[in-house]
Amino acid sequence: MNALAATNRNFRHAARILGLDSKVEKSLLIPFREIKVECTIPKDDGTLVSYVGFRVDPDEVNALAQLMTWKSAVADIPYGGAKGGIGCNPGDLSKSELERLTRVFTQKIHDLIGVHTDVPAPDMGTNAQTMAWILDEYSKFHGHSPAVDLGGSLGREAATGRGVVFATEALLAEHGKSIKGLTFAVQGFGNVGSWAAKIIHERGGKVVAVSDITGAVKNPDGIDIPELIRHKESTGSLKNFQGADSMDANELLVHECDVLIPCALGGVLNRENAADVKAKFIIEAANHPTDPEADEILAKKGVVILPDIYANSGGVTVSYFEWVQNIQGFMWDEEQVNKTLQNYMTRAFHNIKSMCQTHDCNLRMGAFTLGVSRVARATLLRGWEA
Repeated sequence: MNALAATNRNFRHAARILGLDSKVEKSLLIPFREIKVECTIPKDDGTLVSYVGFRVDPDEVNALAQLMTWKSAVADIPYGGAKGGIGCNPGDLSKSELERLTRVFTQKIHDLIGVHTDVPAPDMGTNAQTMAWILDEYSKFHGHSPAVDLGGSLGREAATGRGVVFATEALLAEHGKSIKGLTFAVQGFGNVGSWAAKIIHERGGKVVAVSDITGAVKNPDGIDIPELIRHKESTGSLKNFQGADSMDANELLVHECDVLIPCALGGVLNRENAADVKAKFIIEAANHPTDPEADEILAKKGVVILPDIYANSGGVTVSYFEWVQNIQGFMWDEEQVNKTLQNYMTRAFHNIKSMCQTHDCNLRMGAFTLGVSRVARATLLRGWEA
């Protein structure tokens, strides 16, 4: 099932649980605006090439925009939800080509983004450098923008991964467990996966398997995560790491562990592999990693799934903190950022559990009903039919 169909299915299930009016349900399901632009740039060799950019694309990015809407509401931050991207493989482009492409994309959408309209944040294939190019290009049209700062907030780089750990701790505490002494498998070793693994390692958790697009490694005694990070930074790959054995990357999702953390692409857990999952807990650090069919199979196995719209909300939450700091012109220290993030993640978990008890549902529907009910309430209060 594709991401949009799966997301719509979860939304409709939550709407039924909440008893939403059909007109309100339809209003919340349809995107407010979809933007599609063509970005033509000269490549380094002088040839022209065109890429399509979206803010929101009707399929996958539409689903991600919807997830971001419910995620912001679950985190209880004053944002709506949007997603955007450019149809390219960043690895195929030079730094100068990426800069030109980013600037052209910003030129095409500059009048639709901004401090109080639509605040972009980095995601897959982008980083602080990308945001700096967007800031510079945006400022050419709008002058100084106080809610955009070079480098961002302290703690922002680690925020999604750190939030995943705070979410994991909240869930495990509910089951009388802690990170220390449990075994973890992490799929995806980019920004989110590497930070989550590093912090889990620091807290005494045993990361027994890690994979990314370059390969996969395992060690039943636990992988030295700081050493693995250094190895990947120096070689660009997980291969040939001396502190673990190589393994088939496809096996990671069904590897023996207590906690599985998918941090890569969507739809990786599906009806083909769900029955073979051995983890007792799944923490959805990626967006939409579990297909609805896999959800049902895993539920029957008694696997507890912490849903993406909560588990990976640390990134957007600290983006909100960054926005607040930049508007105020007052930067927080990293300890304050991390402590406030922990407070938000812990509070959100207890709010989700409350919805689970009210509606007798699992954590995914607890999170969806929490997010959808908050957005529906705000929509009705504003007078959506006016």
